[in-house]
Amino acid sequence: MTSRPAAGGGRWVEVDPARVGRWVEGFADRHGPPTTTPQEYGLLLAAPDGSTAELHAPPGAPVSGDVAGFVTSAIRPRRIGLLLARKGAVAVGVAEGGDLVVSKVDRQYVQGRTAAGGWSQQRFARRRDNQAKAALGDAAELAVRLLLPEAAALAAVVCGGDRRAVDTVLADRRLAPLVPLRAERLLDVPEPRHAVLVGAVAAARAVSIRLRDPAPGQAD
Repeated sequence: MTSRPAAGGGRWVEVDPARVGRWVEGFADRHGPPTTTPQEYGLLLAAPDGSTAELHAPPGAPVSGDVAGFVTSAIRPRRIGLLLARKGAVAVGVAEGGDLVVSKVDRQYVQGRTAAGGWSQQRFARRRDNQAKAALGDAAELAVRLLLPEAAALAAVVCGGDRRAVDTVLADRRLAPLVPLRAERLLDVPEPRHAVLVGAVAAARAVSIRLRDPAPGQAD
């Protein structure tokens, strides 16, 4: 289970679907039996002490109205596409449940930023931009080859890395069938490699939970 601060308050924790039921039991033990309210994103748990937990269904998983149904839906194997892009590297894959069944990683050299000034600075910037565009063009080709034929079978497409790079890849008109499948979740990953792509499968299937503590005095 991983944790990170949430914009606007609280924190996010990522929980393996198989452990969500136990996690909810622990939440109830710590804060009191919560009320459960279905939401568009999943479930809202509101504890007597004012603590709340927003359970966000994994990409491609149907939303259920109770914890048992939520867990069953989250655990169920789904076929999802993965697109990770950062700078000159891209990783594309298809996962069936927790297994990566299709994968391809590509990396092209993109010149780093230079502090050089004078007449050469613009030349370096143009060269870098051209290299980045070529790399993202190749990334789109990779997505066309690996993800597009799977579009009808995918429950979702989960992206990761640099948002601008991902947006540029999916802007390719040939990939239009994948756009409606794109999950809101953007995985925070380092430079895409095969090991990173394998790890992204678990991250894409995890249940994201936003925790908020009670406001001061609320539990009194």
